[in-house]
Amino acid sequence: MATMMSERRALHYVMRIGKRKEAMHFFKNVLGMKILRHEEFEKGCDAACNGPYDGKWSKTMIGYGPEDDHFVLELTYNYGIGSYRKASELRSIDIMKKDIKPVLAAGGIMERIKRDGIDAVDACTIDYENYRFRVFEDNAGDKIDRVVLATSNTSRTLEFWNNTLGMTKVNDTLMYAEDQCKLEFEVDPLAVADRTQPFGRTAFSCPTVQLKPIEALVSSSTDGSKVLTPFITLPTPGKADVNVVILEDPDGHEICFVGDEGFRELSQVDPASDKLLDDAIAADKSDEWFAKKGGKDTK
Repeated sequence: MATMMSERRALHYVMRIGKRKEAMHFFKNVLGMKILRHEEFEKGCDAACNGPYDGKWSKTMIGYGPEDDHFVLELTYNYGIGSYRKASELRSIDIMKKDIKPVLAAGGIMERIKRDGIDAVDACTIDYENYRFRVFEDNAGDKIDRVVLATSNTSRTLEFWNNTLGMTKVNDTLMYAEDQCKLEFEVDPLAVADRTQPFGRTAFSCPTVQLKPIEALVSSSTDGSKVLTPFITLPTPGKADVNVVILEDPDGHEICFVGDEGFRELSQVDPASDKLLDDAIAADKSDEWFAKKGGKDTK
């Protein structure tokens, strides 16, 4: 069992963005991330990767290094949608950075928070499109350290993530390995998930042979967790196909398990990503439309 869990990796967290040009300025210039790959799609994803929409959309992977050994963010953009009504499921993305000055210069606020049992840890907090980022100064290097999610029932949450999905609890966090991104849960009275709105999603990889057993385990659970998308193969034009299973934990948090073999091939850094994204933004011209019309959103 321990060997199986050590084969699993935390990959990325899916976030929905409206104005791509503004978003990329924030993630690149304020948080200091790099674009790793960019893909355009003509129709909605069969596993609802872009939320409950059928139209044209794009996916931009961005972070501090390749997804082979870094946890990154997946920024999804649905053409013509300028903003989203965010739920409260994501409390924060916690980042370790050598230099926090760009975050401070962009309006970040220094706060003292409780973290890992320490009552007063300095963090520079900044929000973007109602997403919160807590940035901690760390000379060891830049990385996404953890994703903090809301829970309405701590014991039920730990039972699911620890026992059903096999993550290890260390202090206040859950993880598959010490060198991977961690999950932390904060108690919050979650509202019933509004499935007409796009939800965030945490992605993990595992050997493909583990996907159907994970699906079966959650299918037989009585804790309120669900299988949203049974085992399916998702194509990416010109790249590797990947096999996925999409789950929902007892609080409604979406979870993607993807077959590691195909994903490692698909997720390689593409040197042309910046140009692909710039060209897509220039051709889209939605920023100009949003500026004139005030933005089309899902409110």
